[in-house]
Amino acid sequence: MKDLIVVATITAKEGNEVLVREALERVVPPSRAEAGCLRYDLNIDLGNHASFVMLEAWRDEAALSAHEATPHFQELVKAVGGKADIQILKLNQIV
Repeated sequence: MKDLIVVATITAKEGNEVLVREALERVVPPSRAEAGCLRYDLNIDLGNHASFVMLEAWRDEAALSAHEATPHFQELVKAVGGKADIQILKLNQIV
């Protein structure tokens, strides 16, 4: 089975750009340290500095579920809740 790829687009609502960016930056190091994490990269949209894209790769669905249960991920959810619009794509590579 191919890795589970997650593309999360997080767009901060007006006035929350710094708070959202800081919360996203805090979650990167502990997420990268998780056993099932293969990639966890935070990017910013050059055309819209309120929009961030997290590119993630996980060993499998169980690794992603374990990540979503961690204290650092739960803290991120609380920090950005209501302060950003979030779109998440879960993908498997075909070729």
